[in-house]
Amino acid sequence: MRYDRKGLTALRTTVQLVVQDPDDQLFAASVGQDVSFGPLNLGLSDTEVRARVAQSLAALDISALADRPTHLLSYGQRKRTAIAGAVAMRPRVLILDEPTAGLDPDGQERLLATLDGLRADGTTVVMATHDVDLALRWADDAALLTTTGAHTGPAAGMLARTDLLAGRGCGCRGAWR
Repeated sequence: MRYDRKGLTALRTTVQLVVQDPDDQLFAASVGQDVSFGPLNLGLSDTEVRARVAQSLAALDISALADRPTHLLSYGQRKRTAIAGAVAMRPRVLILDEPTAGLDPDGQERLLATLDGLRADGTTVVMATHDVDLALRWADDAALLTTTGAHTGPAAGMLARTDLLAGRGCGCRGAWR
């Protein structure tokens, strides 16, 4: 990757990051405006931007919220809007920081179903989480970051490593405790 305008634009269209708190990411007056921000800044045609916004809102099951002011959304709706903004960029890699934090069980399941759909469509989803049970249930591979370093491998094997999970600075939570 080149560190110039063209190189950075290519990176932004390849990798998207959604931070843990959607309030740190949302800034536009309405859901549709927020989701359209990235594609508009790529210089895409209005037709292409509208199509990407519609597809992203549908993928996150928030099409009905397109004209709603972002400050009137529930926490779960704000999370889904932030993810829709990233999805509208059509990244190959979507990085999510604690995407289920603050969501009720139904909201978590709906979000995971959405992420399954994105994965099925070819998007690589990287999720940072302290929830071992969630990672075990959902992830194919896991990376544990501990005070002794990074440890990677298939999720089932990595998340069974109590020597890495307990008392080593992992900060993970789960039923294994």
